[in-house]
Amino acid sequence: MTTLTHRGKRADTSTVDRNDLEDEDTQGGTHSEEENDYDSKALRLTLMEEILLLGLKDKEGYTSFWNDSISSGLRGGIIIELAIRGRIYLEPITMRKKSLLNRKVLVRSEAPTGDVLLDEALKHIKATQPPEGVASWIQLLTGETWNPMRMHYQMRNVRERLAKSLVEKGVLTTEKQNFLLFDMTTHPLSNTSHKEQLVVRLQESLLDRWAGEPQRLARRVLALLVLAYASDVLDGSLSTLSDEQYEMATARSKTVLESEPNTQAGKSSSPADEVIWAVLAASNI
Repeated sequence: MTTLTHRGKRADTSTVDRNDLEDEDTQGGTHSEEENDYDSKALRLTLMEEILLLGLKDKEGYTSFWNDSISSGLRGGIIIELAIRGRIYLEPITMRKKSLLNRKVLVRSEAPTGDVLLDEALKHIKATQPPEGVASWIQLLTGETWNPMRMHYQMRNVRERLAKSLVEKGVLTTEKQNFLLFDMTTHPLSNTSHKEQLVVRLQESLLDRWAGEPQRLARRVLALLVLAYASDVLDGSLSTLSDEQYEMATARSKTVLESEPNTQAGKSSSPADEVIWAVLAASNI
């Protein structure tokens, strides 16, 4: 489980089909208005690419060796992205299955997304009987299972595959770095503007564009906030703020991230929102 820190003094400091990305957004009413305002100005990235970008060290081109949450966070991003694109949803509530984590992930549409990672995960979800819940899928796709019969669900080299996609989009570049005993392929930022815009988008959602309650956040902003928290990259994304802004943004993020996922999901009529809240619930296990 990830946490937000309380700081003292601040230290000195391939193109995705737009219509496909908005399959579920079109059902969300006011959710898409703010997103369109941002997305009209920036390269459209998947949630997984955005989380990797937030986690990468700008010049070094790799994620922190101490961050053991980003792998599961990226798999959570895959689950949410599939839901936003209208490919999966949670089974309906029953008397015995009211909790988000008790409800199974079902396939709504088998249509390919055009994204290799998403289609690979969708294939696994479609082929699995009986169905699994969100927390189980995050664990299976990450490879966190002791059952050798289930190891084939593990999605391998996810960070490297996402990095290569970002290289193709002109966001990252590829280099080789020597770490005494081994050489490692790294992906420094080739253009910092994309990450800067992403950080500003996240910061402004908690400051100038703060909606007052989770239900009024744009869907992809809510998803980004949940995934940044689950991947332990949220605090770093807020680190460039002044002390006063940081305290305000942190307090507001906690109203979202420390709220009860089942209660919040019950206030939404969107299947995609239910999946977002289920990923938050899974990250707090």
